[in-house]
Amino acid sequence: MKKLILSLIMLSVVTTLLSSELPKREFRGAWIHTVGNQNFKNMSTDSLKKFFTNTLDILQKSGVNAVIFQVRPQADALYISGLEPWSRFVAGEQGKAPDPLWDPLEFMVREAHKRGMELHAWCNPYRVTSNDKEQLHPDHLYFRKPEIFKRYGKQLYFDPGEPEAIAHTKKVMADIVSRYDVDAIHFDDYFYPYPEKFEEFHDDASFVKYAKSQGFEYWQKADWRRNNVSTLIREINDTIKKIKPWVRFGISPFGVHRNFSDTPDGSGSKTNSLSTYEDLYADIPLWLEKGWIDYNVPQLYWKIGHPRADFLTLIKWWNDANFKGQLYIGQNIDTFKEKDVNDSLKTQFAEKMRLVRTLPNVHGNVWWPGWSITTNPFGFTDSLTNTYQKHLALIPAYKALDSIAPAPVTSLKAKKGVINWKHDSNNDKMQEARFYAVYRFPAKSVIDITDTKYLIRIVDTNSFKPEAQSGKRVKYKYVITAIDRCWNESVASEILFL
Repeated sequence: MKKLILSLIMLSVVTTLLSSELPKREFRGAWIHTVGNQNFKNMSTDSLKKFFTNTLDILQKSGVNAVIFQVRPQADALYISGLEPWSRFVAGEQGKAPDPLWDPLEFMVREAHKRGMELHAWCNPYRVTSNDKEQLHPDHLYFRKPEIFKRYGKQLYFDPGEPEAIAHTKKVMADIVSRYDVDAIHFDDYFYPYPEKFEEFHDDASFVKYAKSQGFEYWQKADWRRNNVSTLIREINDTIKKIKPWVRFGISPFGVHRNFSDTPDGSGSKTNSLSTYEDLYADIPLWLEKGWIDYNVPQLYWKIGHPRADFLTLIKWWNDANFKGQLYIGQNIDTFKEKDVNDSLKTQFAEKMRLVRTLPNVHGNVWWPGWSITTNPFGFTDSLTNTYQKHLALIPAYKALDSIAPAPVTSLKAKKGVINWKHDSNNDKMQEARFYAVYRFPAKSVIDITDTKYLIRIVDTNSFKPEAQSGKRVKYKYVITAIDRCWNESVASEILFL
């Protein structure tokens, strides 16, 4: 009994510390996947919109500041596209538009921004089908260019070795960035397909056709494959930045880059698993070093103490590698109920969060699956809302893209209980305010915008209406800051008493 009481006291102390010293800046993403969804097709447009807004409301309340919304699950579109057919996960059949017509991506961009959250357009680069029963729409690129696709297992993929596969994927990403106000393009872990037992990916034809002219000999097929994927990543990043230099490009790879046993120099992690580098032919450290991606979210979906892929080993490996760009941890919500390795009366929740917030090169989390946050599994959402993400956080600034803070907010006024202000970017798109941060302080306190407990709202318009007070009216001091598209924050505005 004494041990139980002591453990509860210690948990309370840890919880208090975490909730009172929350970081001012932290990436708090949620993956909202659409692949495989069988519910949307049975929902009306109005009910689906309401479902999405309810989801965003819960994510906002739980402290999430970036929604990673899957809009291209299978070389298709959850948006109005002239390049690829409507996704089968919208109306139940590929190529079938929702009726009445609406644009889920445009809707989610607008609604996420309204709630002070980013919207990252999540795209799968090369997967075309998930099984051999799915029917492609007659207008699908496959029927015009079958030579740039390969069947593998029960699925259909683009052949990454075909330059036209890269060109088409690049064209689709350019279309999204050009037409939608997304904050990032996000790729998951499907480059070359995950290995099928006893089956080789049959790309001999493209290897013979292109490898030698690209500088690769017949024994360098693995290097050639990695170069194909790296070419895709480099060209997509270049395309994005030419269109909108503030739009980020992020990758979420499988969590093991290379195993220790596969690296002659011993640089791999002490794991025994499939690896991104050896099996999926993706070289994430290279992309970060070259500046081809802006953030990295390795999927560390295992528990602390996993025998083949230990979370502790892997988060330290990614942290210690200290590559360029920002590092977020892809977290499997279900593992947060696993027992703590040192105390069976506790879960791993506190320790995982401690690691994220104390390792110097880790900048936040992305929660998988994001939909789960809406159901509060084992009290997970309550823990985010009341403890670990109790106060709002700004996303870490992308200084490599833009390090100049925007001009401060001016003309702060209140009229009929609504606070209004102005902001001038001098027609510089990089200095435009994506959001405004609203800080509220007790009347007699010192203004300190580094303390996150005073950050009460992030808005995307130049006005804010404080919630009506019940009982005796208390005066507060308000200040506003401008946040540009790369999350540089201006100095605080003049003080407004209200």
